[in-house]
Amino acid sequence: MSAVYDCSKADTRADGLRAAASAVRSSRLVVMPTDTVYGIGADAFDPGAVRSLLQAKHRGPDMPVGVLVGSWSTVDGLVLGVSQQARALIEAFWPGDLSLVLPHAPSLNWDLGTTKGTVMLRMPLHPVALELLREVGPMAVSSANVSGRPAAATAQEAQEQLGDSVSIYLDGGPSGEPVPSTIVDLTGDGPVLLREGAVRADAVSDVLGVEVGLPQ
Repeated sequence: MSAVYDCSKADTRADGLRAAASAVRSSRLVVMPTDTVYGIGADAFDPGAVRSLLQAKHRGPDMPVGVLVGSWSTVDGLVLGVSQQARALIEAFWPGDLSLVLPHAPSLNWDLGTTKGTVMLRMPLHPVALELLREVGPMAVSSANVSGRPAAATAQEAQEQLGDSVSIYLDGGPSGEPVPSTIVDLTGDGPVLLREGAVRADAVSDVLGVEVGLPQ
């Protein structure tokens, strides 16, 4: 049976965050508000929990899950190296609506799907999400919806789609316009824009000093 916590009130927010942290550490799924849409999350280093996340979304490993972090410094332990371009974008847009695809550290014991040695990272600008991430560490997070259906802009919409596959729902109120994050791939010779979302392509190009390319 799922539990829903109202994060607009201090006491229920604290209770919800404790319950969510316990669920993540117990290989269960949680739904939380982010600065884009609601996300469904699990411990990034728990392959079974990540598989449960994909199953809840009716999605296969061919569509890998991104990772949310609670601080800039966390990134250094997750990737092969943080390039100057990556560092510049992190300083300019994090926490915020920019996701970066980087080569992940080969020593990490995780299975996020068919990632081909990469990981998509983002630090969200939402107090509830950040508090949970700083408590439990990096989380595998995807939009809180069944694949092919609209992303959830409220905890209720997420619950209507995901039901009891999720243990804890953290209700942070409506997320606003369901605009996805912008995704920039930094694994090749130059930056490539995989998706333009909340952060405009020209803003990314301005920070890097080069025009961001498009997928071939």
